[in-house]
Amino acid sequence: MKVISIKDTIRKDVPIYYRMLYTGVAVIELNDVAQDFRIDFSIETKPTGMKEIIINFIDKIDYPLIPVTKELKQYISNLDYEGGLPDL
Repeated sequence: MKVISIKDTIRKDVPIYYRMLYTGVAVIELNDVAQDFRIDFSIETKPTGMKEIIINFIDKIDYPLIPVTKELKQYISNLDYEGGLPDL
């Protein structure tokens, strides 16, 4: 299992400055086959400065969710750190 990319990422307009909501399509390689899954995810900055990432899968995944969610959170965290997520 490997996260290849997140494409068609769109940031939703939210009036709360410490919460960013996104929608996109995650390209994930499962059993040597790349598949597209629609996702919604949010990045919320806590008062301590830590960022919490929450992922909601729109499409059903026939694979254990814990490793997929863990890999996606790491991928999204890296995108956010590198400035790879879209602005409004």
